[in-house]
Amino acid sequence: MKNFKSILAALVLLCGAMTAQAVDQAKMDRFIDDLMGRMTLQEKIGQLNLPVTGDIITGSSVSGDVVSKIKAGQVGGLFNMKGVQSIRALQEVAVKQSRLGIPLIFGMDVIHGYETVFPIPFAMSMSWDMDAIRNSARIASIEATADGICWTFSPMVDICREPRWGRMSEGNGEDPFLGSAICRAMIEGYQGNDLSDKSTMMACVKHFALYGAPEGGRDYNTVDMSHVRMFNEYFPPYQAGVDAGAGSFMTSFNVIDYIPATGNRWLMTEVLRDRWGFNGFVVTDYTAISEMINHGMGDLQTVSALALNAGTDMDMVADGFLNTLEKSLSEGKVTLEDIDKACRRILEAKYKMGLFDDPYRYLDAKRAKKDIYTDEHRAAARQLATETFVLLQNKDGVLPLQRTGKIALVGPLANTRANMPGTWSVAASSERYSTLLEAMRRAVGDKGEVMYAKGCNVCYDAELEKNSTMFGREMRDERPVDVMRDEAVRIAKQCDVIVAAMGEPSEMSGESSSRSELTILDAQKDLLTALLATGKPIVLLNFSGRTTVMDWEVENIPTILNVWFGGSEAADAICDVVFGDVSPSGKLTATMPRNVGQIPIYYNHLMTGRPNPKWFSKYTSNYLDVPNDPLFPFGYGLSYTTFEYSPMTLSSSTLSEGGNITASVTVTNTGSRAGAEVVQLYIRDMVGSIARPVQELKGFERINLKPGESRTVTFTINAELLKFYNKDLEHVCEPGDFEVMIGTDSRNVQRLSFTLTR
Repeated sequence: MKNFKSILAALVLLCGAMTAQAVDQAKMDRFIDDLMGRMTLQEKIGQLNLPVTGDIITGSSVSGDVVSKIKAGQVGGLFNMKGVQSIRALQEVAVKQSRLGIPLIFGMDVIHGYETVFPIPFAMSMSWDMDAIRNSARIASIEATADGICWTFSPMVDICREPRWGRMSEGNGEDPFLGSAICRAMIEGYQGNDLSDKSTMMACVKHFALYGAPEGGRDYNTVDMSHVRMFNEYFPPYQAGVDAGAGSFMTSFNVIDYIPATGNRWLMTEVLRDRWGFNGFVVTDYTAISEMINHGMGDLQTVSALALNAGTDMDMVADGFLNTLEKSLSEGKVTLEDIDKACRRILEAKYKMGLFDDPYRYLDAKRAKKDIYTDEHRAAARQLATETFVLLQNKDGVLPLQRTGKIALVGPLANTRANMPGTWSVAASSERYSTLLEAMRRAVGDKGEVMYAKGCNVCYDAELEKNSTMFGREMRDERPVDVMRDEAVRIAKQCDVIVAAMGEPSEMSGESSSRSELTILDAQKDLLTALLATGKPIVLLNFSGRTTVMDWEVENIPTILNVWFGGSEAADAICDVVFGDVSPSGKLTATMPRNVGQIPIYYNHLMTGRPNPKWFSKYTSNYLDVPNDPLFPFGYGLSYTTFEYSPMTLSSSTLSEGGNITASVTVTNTGSRAGAEVVQLYIRDMVGSIARPVQELKGFERINLKPGESRTVTFTINAELLKFYNKDLEHVCEPGDFEVMIGTDSRNVQRLSFTLTR
């Protein structure tokens, strides 16, 4: 079974890494004991300081006078520099001009690729392809380390059921089981089983914790939930990161139990270290220590001491540790033991990466020339992108298109280069990437004609568009609205089919890109309405970094393909699917709401005391104006072919705690095209000591089938798979009745039952 093999492979990698570390532990301890014995207090505190260089800005401030601080031993690492020569220059300052010559670590937000950019993480999750996701991280690691980077602030594993939050784009959706699998795959890809390998880099699991559940969907906002919900629904991907051997964790900006995560000892020490056994180091997010002042936790000295005492090891940009810890130590507000612990953890990471053996191991200019943006890497990115697109509907069978006749390509995202990679592509070289117009004309060649008109801006509000197209993504057209629209309609009337490239620009999702409304933007809706009036068939390519509200589009546009943001090779990958070279196979990893009022909406919810699957019945749990069910359910996605599921079988109707049973189904491709299907396993615990979800994803397998081909997919179910955290936060499984479901998405499933016995 594929998912079992993936888990086994992860365990093998983890065991190999643990063995290697265990063999060298004594040697490493001796080395670091000797080094720390020669370090001054100021040099120890200096290792806890992570300034930003200013080359690539992802926050709101830049650390000044970096070189003098490096010489004084006041810097442990730097982030967001690009290029071997620039990094080497500062590494030489650290090694040759500081007293002890301790090398720096260099980090970057390598979120979904380096110069070969893969789809945004949210889109990658739609593939359900762990091998391809692992390979994307491996390629990102090869390219980033070839350019001097040895530490990435990825993967982001925050569970998100709040699409108004822009950083949904950076995570893996709403499900903890799938999110955990992706977290493991990403860490395996980044770190391999040997951090001293020059082509691997240290991962940083973020944001610990609960960042994806902000009130109102507003970034950096308050998060409040029970511990039972934390452990059952939001914590599993973080724990998977620990189990996979991640070298570092990053704190989140929000509060946990009304205490900011960066200063929360229960979170950083009792849960992360004591309960889960994490032995790497914890770095804050950008200025998270100083931001605790705004939370009302005290002045910079107070919040810096709070963070250190909580178990936070490295201060990103705030300079709180550097400027206050010595005073706090003299006043008894922190201990030397805690400073030493934090310093040791960072030095251990540098040791494991081999930086003490060779500080320049990641600074080989030859690698930078041959290992970045290669044909092989681009092919992998293009293939994965095709797996992420979700076909929402194709009622008239318009897709796939023929490469003949005239095609009208319209919309604000049809001819933009910089928006294709998506948000958080800080190392991208967008000038080398194709626009959709360029790719479509290549794909059609001389067999047909692609006519282009922009048709409209992103929206009528110029200020909103400005705030949504930052960092070189600007594309505002100053022509009058009617002139742009009339041009698009005129071209559309000359063509056989219209392809509308619309949705969000790439920076309308991502950090600090929250939205209160998720419907189609006004200018684009008006253009679509005008295009519909032509009577021509329309294919809507919907770009977005989150699930959006598409009730109007579903009602009016028969053919909709959600393409998210597919990375550097997005344009060609879109053409691969639009013209039928590849059948779409993406499946939603977050529920699509009918309107914003349904949010939060997610498939693995609890049952109410007055459930109502219909609409409307008085004194039951429902809305007056909209059904309870979503527009599209978790796990949903169509193909150009069709799949038929045989009746599900269970190997037994009883399961003992020490045994296992299997659930099987045979899937047949009943269509005329090859395609991939994601077979999904869900389980429901019918009676528990606490309320249990109506269903929970507990297995999945992505299979490729030729026309007429069949394959039997088998899932193994054991007691471990049925465990949950009870009211006392004990990880238990409870005897009783369970329902097992297999299907093509969370709504369309077959059901059988079994009983767990002692």
